[in-house]
Amino acid sequence: MIVSMSTVLLLGALLGLMLRNRALGAGGATIAALFGFCLASTGAAPTINDALQSLAESLGRIG
Repeated sequence: MIVSMSTVLLLGALLGLMLRNRALGAGGATIAALFGFCLASTGAAPTINDALQSLAESLGRIG
């Protein structure tokens, strides 16, 4: 768990820097995909899934 959290933090920081510098290419897409896979294996995944599902339901009610 400690290794996956540090990996998530490292990939998140790299992705944040790439977004800030607008340097997203193939490398940025790879980092974003790795960040997503690593984030999905942490304890934050259920909370993120619940938030996205709630957002989708709210948007469905609007439109």
